[in-house]
Amino acid sequence: MSPLGKVQSILAKPFMPAVFFFSGVTYDTLTLTRIDRLQDNLLLLLYILLLGTLIVLTGRLGIEPPPDRAQLASFPPLVRWTLGSRPYYPMVSQFLLGGLFSAYAVFYSRSASLTGTAVFFGLLVLLLVGNEFLRDRLSNLRLTVSLYALVCFSFFTFFLPVMTGLMNAAMFLLGAVLSGLVTLRVVELIYRNNPDRSRREAVGVTAPALALIALLVSFYFLNWIPPVPLSLKFGGIYHEVKKSDDRFELSYAKKWYEVWKRSDTVFPADEPVYCFTAVFAPVSLNTTVYHHWYFRARHDRPFTHADRIPVRISGGREGGYRAYTFKQRLDSGEWRVDVESEDGRIIGRVSVTVEQDYGMGPLVTTFY
Repeated sequence: MSPLGKVQSILAKPFMPAVFFFSGVTYDTLTLTRIDRLQDNLLLLLYILLLGTLIVLTGRLGIEPPPDRAQLASFPPLVRWTLGSRPYYPMVSQFLLGGLFSAYAVFYSRSASLTGTAVFFGLLVLLLVGNEFLRDRLSNLRLTVSLYALVCFSFFTFFLPVMTGLMNAAMFLLGAVLSGLVTLRVVELIYRNNPDRSRREAVGVTAPALALIALLVSFYFLNWIPPVPLSLKFGGIYHEVKKSDDRFELSYAKKWYEVWKRSDTVFPADEPVYCFTAVFAPVSLNTTVYHHWYFRARHDRPFTHADRIPVRISGGREGGYRAYTFKQRLDSGEWRVDVESEDGRIIGRVSVTVEQDYGMGPLVTTFY
């Protein structure tokens, strides 16, 4: 058997989809570092361009009749190789989708919290796992174009704020518009020079993708999309916060057996309380986040607004921009601090229970 035949035989094995899936995930896990790292973003952009090219090739080869041997022999070597590689397009597409979805899962997981923002992150994880079983369906243009719209949307959502240093609704909507334009361009390239089929099929291929983008835009206004590229690196409740040189001294109560504690989870009433957070932002991004304090007297009641304190942050620090807010006295009950972006999306959450007669342990100090 020729070397090419051996390669084709190996690629035809039933376990190869799993190999392509895990290779894409592993590669991204080992190579991706920061969401604002230019090399990482250029790699993701390359994936998107290659995936778009494969979708166009798959679509055009599915529309145009295949050349006979005489025609094929007259083509340049690159064209012959492209046509001969057609059976492997789904595998390569699966690798690229696995790489993109795994990268997005990594980036979005850092900004997702156990609130409504977990909805979009859950969708990415579902598609990351489901990608392993999509190979036989990746020749379906409606599916592949819709997935392409999703990966473009997920990319522009964080890439534009990283590049521009702006993070607001207008920038998000610009990313959605760019995703739609790129998707329309891919469909236009598929059906170019085929006006009869374009009238019958192009709308049917494009409509689900644009509907998906519109649905994701509604997710944004429902606060279901994590506030990437912001992420909460650390947060806690403390008795006192002081800055010492380039570090913050954080004081909290800790009994001898509470080896796991890094902050207060139960706090005595009528004492000053500090909420300390470290929020990561890209180098060029300067924005305002909010410590939104909520309170409820009993667990069977809803939380109510208590205070919303702005904190101006600057990006670039690996461990996040460190800041704190404090309240003089808290009533007994359950308190939480939602760390929010300017547009109200939750970056993270810090919770504490306040008790009137709480017997706390001695104070210890940690540094961040």
